[in-house]
Amino acid sequence: MSIERHYKSLLKIIAVYENLLKKVSEEEFIQSPQDGGWSYSETYSHIFQSNLLSLHATEKCIVGTGVLSRKGIHWMAWLILFFGRFPPGKIKVPERLASMVTKISREDALNLIAKFKIRLGEIKSKIHKASPYQKSKHPRLGLLNAKEWFRFIEVHTSHHTRQLKRIGRKLRVES
Repeated sequence: MSIERHYKSLLKIIAVYENLLKKVSEEEFIQSPQDGGWSYSETYSHIFQSNLLSLHATEKCIVGTGVLSRKGIHWMAWLILFFGRFPPGKIKVPERLASMVTKISREDALNLIAKFKIRLGEIKSKIHKASPYQKSKHPRLGLLNAKEWFRFIEVHTSHHTRQLKRIGRKLRVES
């Protein structure tokens, strides 16, 4: 698993988020689709707050304050990380994360992205120090080590680009 490759991939994915912010107005950004799904704003809130929490879990593995475990990764988590995709269908966000989702402004989104990118670079440079047996619990995937958390962040961030496309299609149809 190449951390540098995943890092570069993440930066490309984040550029998609940044480019969308340049294209949509503040009104479009906070507008919820009529079907009750998340707005762009809520999606950005979820992604970047979740990603910052995931970086915190990664850092726990790096500094040795996670859980020491030689147990292998759960097979479902392995498949997700190996293929770089979540299974088809909608996945319900864990309640703790869902309760954090709010409507944020485009400026707030840019600030979250900037904070995330800074932390991502800091963590990337430390991952090589992490023991593969130092792990932190993911709410659905179980115990992950630092490299697995880093890969998860890439998969999660990429997954939500498809959601952004769905939101865009819904908003164009509603207009």
